[in-house]
Amino acid sequence: MDKMTSAFTDIINAIGEDASRDGLRDTPTRAAKAMEFLTQGYGQTLEQVVNNAIFESDSEEMVIVRDIELYSLCEHHLLPFIGKCHVAYLPRGKVIGLSKIARIVDMYARRLQIQESLTSQIATAVLEVTNGLGVGVIVESQHMCMMMRGVQKQNSSMTTSSMLGRFRSDINTRNEFLQLIKN
Repeated sequence: MDKMTSAFTDIINAIGEDASRDGLRDTPTRAAKAMEFLTQGYGQTLEQVVNNAIFESDSEEMVIVRDIELYSLCEHHLLPFIGKCHVAYLPRGKVIGLSKIARIVDMYARRLQIQESLTSQIATAVLEVTNGLGVGVIVESQHMCMMMRGVQKQNSSMTTSSMLGRFRSDINTRNEFLQLIKN
């Protein structure tokens, strides 16, 4: 924490501000704590997040969790990207606790990321822990690096998907997922 606080002090001074002035005096510490929170996914493992919340089930029907909000930091500019994630899987004898899907999304989102990798990491993790017949993940986000700087396109958004197992091989499964998340 001391190292990050010092780095934020240097950044504030480097932009021409005085990090010791009244309004900024505690900013380096607050910024370091914020960065620690925003990157807490590095200190988590899939096993910790799932915490054995895998349960026997006869269900073979698609399970979907829609509109999971996510907040991440772009690894290229350290600026936020904000959006939502839709996760579906086809159980094979086991289901995962509902909140654990959102926790998996958060664990990977709370790392420096690009959206394409985030989408794949979520899908791979859900498939690994559920051992399901397939997983589909769609992430829709707005990137501050595109909105606040550079090209400055305020209404742009990005959509990425990862389809594994039957979501990739069976067009009907994929289409069912895509149709259900539209409603």
